Amino acid sequence: MQEELFTSGRHIPNIDPSLQIWHWPISLYLFLGGLAAGILFFAALFYLMGKDKEYPTAVKVATIIPPIALSIGLLALVYDLTHKLYTWQLYMSFRIESPMSWGAWVLLIVTPLSMLWVFSYYSELYPKLEQKIQLFKKFKFLVPVEIFLQENRKYMAYALIPLTLILGVYTGILLSAFNARPLWNNAILGPLFLVSGLSTGAATIILLSKSVKEKHMFGKIDLALIIVELALIVHMIMGYYAGSQVQLEAVQLLVGGEFTLMFFGFVVILGLIIPAALEFIELIGFKIPVIVPALLVILGGLIFRFVMVEAGQLTRFLY
Repeated sequence: MQEELFTSGRHIPNIDPSLQIWHWPISLYLFLGGLAAGILFFAALFYLMGKDKEYPTAVKVATIIPPIALSIGLLALVYDLTHKLYTWQLYMSFRIESPMSWGAWVLLIVTPLSMLWVFSYYSELYPKLEQKIQLFKKFKFLVPVEIFLQENRKYMAYALIPLTLILGVYTGILLSAFNARPLWNNAILGPLFLVSGLSTGAATIILLSKSVKEKHMFGKIDLALIIVELALIVHMIMGYYAGSQVQLEAVQLLVGGEFTLMFFGFVVILGLIIPAALEFIELIGFKIPVIVPALLVILGGLIFRFVMVEAGQLTRFLY
């Protein structure tokens, strides 16, 4: 038998204090929520700008992804919950000071709205599918529903813009609200996760688009978002170094610690700097396979969530 002598309550697993309970489902949920928010934001924005014919992938085609992404993200969230059968209790009240309450209600609104948005383009985008399954013939009440949605698409767009911005910011605030975790306790996380979500949304539109003009436009948008994201990351790290001793120790996980390779290698360099360079080269006239920077941005956004969730749980206040 091994005998241990504790002279302090510090560093005792599960006692002082331990929070290693958020695993891959939470990281996946945060990524998919940000991705869906980014795609829906651009869809609503470009529709209101009257650019739906000029940029059809952004407004119509890519919007099939958010309902799927949000559904998978919510399933991952419920899967991670300890008491799954009590999920409904989140919707029995609204606490304005709780980021989780904000997120639950925003998701409750955005998820069906994203489905209705896609359905409003059903006849236009999927005529072959309709011929095969004959959905409108089997369920005739869907015809006036689609017409109603088409006539009121503008109001859905007006609702989606603020809701998607809240959803994108929420994915970061959900972490920053944990004051006991020094790596998460940073006000930059909200804007940073929002910009990252918009960037992955733009990259997805680039991947799906068949129009050179549309790819070029969203290449510019994504390049601008990457620059903003890099600036926010620099600001975040400077904030840690200007903070207390526990924040200095927390940032060591990202700068010189076990997450340095993942953060700087896969997120900053591979997921931001290299795609930005490739997109800039493509914009000045050289031919670059746009699939490469777009995939790197999406991969970098996914790894970023995993790094922040995993690393944040290892940090704590000991002073």
